Amino acid sequence: MRNRKNRSWFLFVIGLSLLLSACSMGQPDVQQEESESVSKPSVESNVIAQDLSIPWSINKLGDDFYLTQRTGDIVEIRDGKKSVVKTNLSKPLSKRPEAGLLGFVLHPDFKANQQAYAYYTYDESGDAYNRVVVLQRKENGWSEEKVLLDRIPSGQYHHGGRLEIGPDHKLYITAGDATQQDKAQDLSFLGGKILRMNQDGGIPDDNPFKDSYVYSYGHRNPQGLAWNEAGELYATEHGPNGYDEVNRIEAGNNYGWPKITGDEKGDSLVSPLVHSGEPSWAPSGADFWNEDLVFASLAGQSVKRFDIETRKVSDLLTGFGRIRDVFVDGDTLYFVSNNTDGRGIPRENDDKLYEVDVNSLKIEE
Repeated sequence: MRNRKNRSWFLFVIGLSLLLSACSMGQPDVQQEESESVSKPSVESNVIAQDLSIPWSINKLGDDFYLTQRTGDIVEIRDGKKSVVKTNLSKPLSKRPEAGLLGFVLHPDFKANQQAYAYYTYDESGDAYNRVVVLQRKENGWSEEKVLLDRIPSGQYHHGGRLEIGPDHKLYITAGDATQQDKAQDLSFLGGKILRMNQDGGIPDDNPFKDSYVYSYGHRNPQGLAWNEAGELYATEHGPNGYDEVNRIEAGNNYGWPKITGDEKGDSLVSPLVHSGEPSWAPSGADFWNEDLVFASLAGQSVKRFDIETRKVSDLLTGFGRIRDVFVDGDTLYFVSNNTDGRGIPRENDDKLYEVDVNSLKIEE
């Protein structure tokens, strides 16, 4: 009888260990599933648009805004009026958690050619993939015109999805590890990487690995990209149950996942400039205001400021719930909430695009 009890206890401990291991490495970030507390906004803000459906990416051209919604539409805001514009994609959007229409960036010659780049997740024969495409704005909406890169690994979680055009006019793409963590170290696997391509879809001649889109590797789920005035690239990244990162990205570097996290170090592995420890920030979109990196925080329910000199992270503003993306234009900060994504508590008329004067904020020194 005693042996049977011991055996049962042993099997329970083993099962619990396996469950915790799965949660920390291959499953969604547990910190994002925590209940959200509704608090009063810490600053005065202007609501530019409301009743959005899981907005993901902010683009602005002149006074016009273009927002992707994970549900598949692009919201255009012109003269203060919001239009939800249908997007005709050649593959059906995936309904997996965190998936959908994600990254979006306008072509530099958008006024002339009415084109943009987008990143979305789709299902095919029971599997999920991500792709980067060219979208064309037509009279009746947006239409997928060309596939630049297909079958970027995807899965139930960790899609990455951010698109940005760098100072070098190249297109940069964040690709999550698709919960296949060990393959983040595999240069032949596009997941767990930051990718770099020419705007026509070709591989740049000066990429660090021959005939490869891979720019950096060893990433878990990077979701924010931003360059400072010196042209240096920074990225935000989701860690395992906390230990989210801010990294300075350089061509060819290995950022360690899953070999190292937090303060850990390893040969030829780059440790983060700063990490969250526990609890998580769940960082997403990023931008620069002067010399400070500002980034959206989902689980942290805030817009955060990273002082590059002191390497200190502080809250720039709080009280709006889950924040998915930020966009800085001069001294104006724009950000979108993500309280309708199934992990937050929607407030009245959520989700929203907000506008704040950064100079009005109390900057923590």
